[in-house]
Amino acid sequence: MRVLFFAQTRDATGTAELEMKISGSLGVEEIWRALIAAQPKLAAFRGSTRLARNGEYADSETKFSDTDEVALIPPVSGG
Repeated sequence: MRVLFFAQTRDATGTAELEMKISGSLGVEEIWRALIAAQPKLAAFRGSTRLARNGEYADSETKFSDTDEVALIPPVSGG
């Protein structure tokens, strides 16, 4: 699984992307647990950051597999 970090999550992890191996299919909460285990500083962003799977926002029913691209999308403001 390729994980992409943007803005504050990129600063916190010190990288723009990370390769993670997962087995089977995981839900949003399980992905967050795996991400925080790999990069503990991400815990601070859990409540304000959305996940996207293969270019589409994930919802509570989304399942992730090892071949997916996952992006952590921070809050966006417009002007």
